[in-house]
Amino acid sequence: MKNSIEEKMLIQKAIEAMEKSYSPYSGFPVGAALLTDDGEIFTGTNVENASFGLTVCAERSAIVSAVSNGKRKFKAIAVVSKRSEPTSPCGMCRQFMAEFGDFEVLLAGRENLLRTTVFELLPMHFEMEK
Repeated sequence: MKNSIEEKMLIQKAIEAMEKSYSPYSGFPVGAALLTDDGEIFTGTNVENASFGLTVCAERSAIVSAVSNGKRKFKAIAVVSKRSEPTSPCGMCRQFMAEFGDFEVLLAGRENLLRTTVFELLPMHFEMEK
């Protein structure tokens, strides 16, 4: 997916999602766009709460939207913020993404793009015995 039209579109959708952020406490809007294995894109943004533990990150927001629509297999997720450098998903989001397997993660800042995968971000993720 490197430098593809699909990659650029995914990042653009994440930027559009970021603009819908509800982040009055941190002032740190984040957007995510999740590409399913069948080509659908689901977006999410961070939604903060005065009780900080109730805040929902953009990555989890996008995944919940996809799962709520019956999707379980993902090809890639783009995560953007307004920082110059890429913003990495928090630990909770890394584990949440790992629940759905290893897929590409595009971390886009205004000036740089980092390509990685879920399992590179969280190599020893927790799994239930099957």
